[in-house]
Amino acid sequence: MKKLSFILTLVIAVLFVSCCNKNACDDKTNDVTAMNTTMNDLLTRRSVRSYTDEVPPIEVIEEICKAGTYAPTGMNKQSPIIVAVTNREVRDRLSKLNAGVFGKDNDMDPFYGAPVVLVVLADTTAAFTWKEDGSLVMGNLLNAAHAKGLGSCWIHRAKEVFETEEGKAILRDLGIDDTKYVGIGNCILGYTAGDYPEARPRKENYVYWIK
Repeated sequence: MKKLSFILTLVIAVLFVSCCNKNACDDKTNDVTAMNTTMNDLLTRRSVRSYTDEVPPIEVIEEICKAGTYAPTGMNKQSPIIVAVTNREVRDRLSKLNAGVFGKDNDMDPFYGAPVVLVVLADTTAAFTWKEDGSLVMGNLLNAAHAKGLGSCWIHRAKEVFETEEGKAILRDLGIDDTKYVGIGNCILGYTAGDYPEARPRKENYVYWIK
């Protein structure tokens, strides 16, 4: 009886160790797959300048914004904020303000028809790295949008737009201190219309090695 009990215990132990090893291998495989997916997203993202009118699901936009909030920031001060604009009227107001910065008429849409604009601003009093912090948030938003199957593009002139009285009023309506926050960029996003842009060749001598 004792011998049988010992054999059963030994069998259970072997099965347990085997199961643990399998789970460890599965975890390692999943990690490699996730890493390959991330690298693929980074290498295949492009700036999109043609969109459909369809607004992506709010849950997808929230996930993209969440990715932005996890961008690294100087001393973890988290100086940036994101203003997620899905309201068509406000989106169009921002478009007109943006076009006005460089003297274009109201018929010109700097957002290329994209239905969603994620405006990144940064608190200039929070950390001296506020510009870099905001730029990293923009990068996360662009890459996250691509990972979720959406097109995106960095549109400049957020700084100038939110220095206007109308731009400041938009911030104040949201309870944002317009004297502290400066616009970094506009991440437009939506479903791509037409063919997805192809990559241009990378320039020579992009990376210099010191080994």
